[in-house]
Amino acid sequence: MELRWLDDFIALACTRHFSRAAEERNVTQPTLSRRIKLLEDEMGVTLIDRNTLPLSLTPAGEIFLNGAENMSRIARDTKSQCREIRKQVDSRLRFATTQTLYLLFYRNWLMPASERHGFPIDLNLNSTSWAASDFVSALTQGQCDLVLCYWHPLINFIQGFDDPGFEYLVVCDDELVPVTALAEDNQPLFRLPGTPRNPLPYISYHNSSFLRPLIDHSLQQTAETPHLVTINENMLSVSVKAMIKESFGVGWLPKRLINESLTYNRLALAGDAQWNIPLQIRLYRLKDSHRATLDPFWEKMRAELQTDGLIETKS
Repeated sequence: MELRWLDDFIALACTRHFSRAAEERNVTQPTLSRRIKLLEDEMGVTLIDRNTLPLSLTPAGEIFLNGAENMSRIARDTKSQCREIRKQVDSRLRFATTQTLYLLFYRNWLMPASERHGFPIDLNLNSTSWAASDFVSALTQGQCDLVLCYWHPLINFIQGFDDPGFEYLVVCDDELVPVTALAEDNQPLFRLPGTPRNPLPYISYHNSSFLRPLIDHSLQQTAETPHLVTINENMLSVSVKAMIKESFGVGWLPKRLINESLTYNRLALAGDAQWNIPLQIRLYRLKDSHRATLDPFWEKMRAELQTDGLIETKS
């Protein structure tokens, strides 16, 4: 039994005329007649007395009419509720970022902005463990609407975002700085550049991370040659930070991630400014996304960032 048959029967019960009911249902009379016959076959009883003029309902038809009206109403209400849920889902923007940027920006910046402007955002927490290249493919394939990530011209995967199909907003600047635990005398446990005889234990990033190629290239360009021996590799900055805090070695971390630790002497800088590596934090989107709420949200964020003095954008 199809739901449209119920509405066909209700229309026929109201008009008591096949032609007028067919016109109301926007079908041909033969089509309506066939559907009513199929409905009667399904129920196993005659619902319409075709020998009267105008047509009348059989006793079974009277009973069925009441049930048909209830079922049709329930179906309409359920469909309306489902559409409303779909509308709510479609209005929510899907956000992806790294674990470090999630900890630094999601609750402190993006969520307040979404609430302030009335654009709900869902975070894909799985993205906090994605490899760098996954973010480009996720935007391209429509798995997310917004990606917050680090940018530097030497971060290889970012080249995918140079495609004209993407645009970005610069959220803020940051930098990678060399970090070490503190010794018992409250001085840095390790100091760059180290020596060939005593290289510094180095907590590095995995090859598939955002930051590894940038750090490798930058260390090759420094005025002094760093003497490092890699003892551990990690995908995530928070994991590198944990290893450094336990005095296992020196490593490079986003400064925004360790500002509090530096302030309260839980970590220290392992070198001067020559070892720092500049970064930007950018919010990316697919320019031609058809999500209804993406364009107005993007313009709100652009206006806020321009007000804060960060106006560089790509479109």
